[in-house]
Amino acid sequence: MRTTDSSRINVLVTVDFTDAQMAQLAAVSSQVHLIKRPTTNPTTIEAAIWETVDVLYTFRALPAPEDVPRLRWVQLHSAGVDQVIDHPVFGVKDILLTTTSGIHTATMAEYIFTMLLAFGRRLPTLTRLQARAEWPEQKTPLLPRELRGATLGIVGYGSVGREVARLAVAFGMKVLATKRDVRRPAEDAEYTEADTGDPGAELVNRLYPPEALRSMLRACDFVAVTVPLTEQTRHLIDAEALAAMKPDAVLVNVSRGEVIDEAALIEALQAGRLGGAALDVFEEEPLPSDSPLWKLPNVITTPHIAGLSPRYNARAARLFAENLRRYLSGERLLNLVDRQFGY
Repeated sequence: MRTTDSSRINVLVTVDFTDAQMAQLAAVSSQVHLIKRPTTNPTTIEAAIWETVDVLYTFRALPAPEDVPRLRWVQLHSAGVDQVIDHPVFGVKDILLTTTSGIHTATMAEYIFTMLLAFGRRLPTLTRLQARAEWPEQKTPLLPRELRGATLGIVGYGSVGREVARLAVAFGMKVLATKRDVRRPAEDAEYTEADTGDPGAELVNRLYPPEALRSMLRACDFVAVTVPLTEQTRHLIDAEALAAMKPDAVLVNVSRGEVIDEAALIEALQAGRLGGAALDVFEEEPLPSDSPLWKLPNVITTPHIAGLSPRYNARAARLFAENLRRYLSGERLLNLVDRQFGY
């Protein structure tokens, strides 16, 4: 990693940050020389520029390693790395990789609680009644499932999971969670927005290792999936995991579609072995029009929007500015990707 010196650092930004956001980055140091080329296609950027780039901020416009001899750090405009994990740059160990994990916590946690409340207050049923202009005489099926006193399981206790836990405790829920390394429950060099999350893992009632996922699922009334997609988490929620869940449990997935075995999920929902599912991500996106998930009465689908926010770029620029400061001063970067684990 670089230490502070008088040399210029060429920083290429391929995301359409505002002038104010670019000025925020420039203010980090007089060493920073910014180049802005909004694009998702690396071939639209001149070779002469790639040859001089030291730091790259991008969503997925990654060049061939041989085209960027000076590149030492890539800051991704996303929390996950699954979209670039097969790119040759990912395999260059001398190039640091960081993500924007942590900037999505508020909006994704709010999405999850929107869905928990929707199923708890029977909104899918109420919406169908409204569409039919039907006022039911028997209202017992519409009795709510209160969140207070219910058990929420969080699959993946990262920045989003920790913010979900904070909200869950405010609702009076019991919180269980899985974490890859339960021996290190506190956050470690992860970016967090102010006043969010559970940095010391003090709000969770019990942490489970990944091997004990099914044991946790058996105890849950609601389950939120916030784990990153890796080879270890692909189809983590499979038929056996779904079978371990309570028949009236509700599943919310905001991670990646491939974390859940979609065919097994559809079968469980159709057979009534699961209370419902709110799905923002799918194995194939856009979700095919012939997917049964569109019409199942106990499913809410949304088009991969849980992490979107009008404040996304502002938060991302703030994180990048802090990481630029750390890079120039030789400090450990926030959200540094561990290639061994794939996130």
